[in-house]
Amino acid sequence: MEFIKPNIYINFMGMRKINLGVSLCLFILSIICMMPFVRGFNFGTEFAGGTEIQVALPVSVQAQDVRKALTPLKLAELRIQSISSEKGTEYLIRVPTTNESGKDIAQVIEKSLRDTFGKDKVDIRRADMVGAAVSKDIKMKGALSMFYAWIGIVIYVWIRFEFSFSIGALVALIHDATITLGVFALLGKEINLTIVAAVLTLIGYSTNDTVVVFDRIRENMKKKTGSFDLFTVINESTSQTLSRTILTSFTVFLVVVALFFLGGSVIHDFAFAMIIGVIIGTYSSIFIASPIMAMLHKETK
Repeated sequence: MEFIKPNIYINFMGMRKINLGVSLCLFILSIICMMPFVRGFNFGTEFAGGTEIQVALPVSVQAQDVRKALTPLKLAELRIQSISSEKGTEYLIRVPTTNESGKDIAQVIEKSLRDTFGKDKVDIRRADMVGAAVSKDIKMKGALSMFYAWIGIVIYVWIRFEFSFSIGALVALIHDATITLGVFALLGKEINLTIVAAVLTLIGYSTNDTVVVFDRIRENMKKKTGSFDLFTVINESTSQTLSRTILTSFTVFLVVVALFFLGGSVIHDFAFAMIIGVIIGTYSSIFIASPIMAMLHKETK
């Protein structure tokens, strides 16, 4: 079955200025959204430190009831998030790091909830405590993991292809990760280790898609004798792999959409990050990586 005819020719490079301009605007907007004085990141307990308690309560208990029950404790920056549950209502209760120990805070919250709603109606599913020093270390390692992934991919693409190819892949990956995190900052969604895992996953996915296009470009360049127009080769190669790119991205997109709607609250944000990543990653493989490579390749030949 041929989704797109193999002899089709699309002038992708003719649209490079518009596409790069749009991507640059999205990149800048994402950076602005990440600024603390604009939106900033909503870091989870792993990165911000503090105490996080997941508790199951009867359906009749609303978020405002939980907050009212904990008001006498005078906990600074208390955050209560409702998550789905089959048997009732579950809440994530987060308290930033304070001078008190996380264990004491968890016990005080549990006691207050049991005194308000009854011992038999309060089910503490988990209680996690992360200190300020540990959260800072985890945040640093999360950032380094993405940095090392970028460096490793650049070296791999450089060895397999050329330096210009590796820079094109790197720019595309930075573009994908930045816009994905920018959307999370804009929407106020939590940034935690799960989201770091999602970003690393989409980096790998985007790289795979980009390498397929690059491999076809290299093959077509080897077939040329004498001088040739690099833009034409890129257009031919991208057009030839377009069917594979669209079908692969579409199947992955269907899976992550299913996870988003049916996977439950635990994997909801991961699936949301992957949805954004698949769309942005497919776009960058076609419209970002190859144009950047072409610009550098012409200068270094």
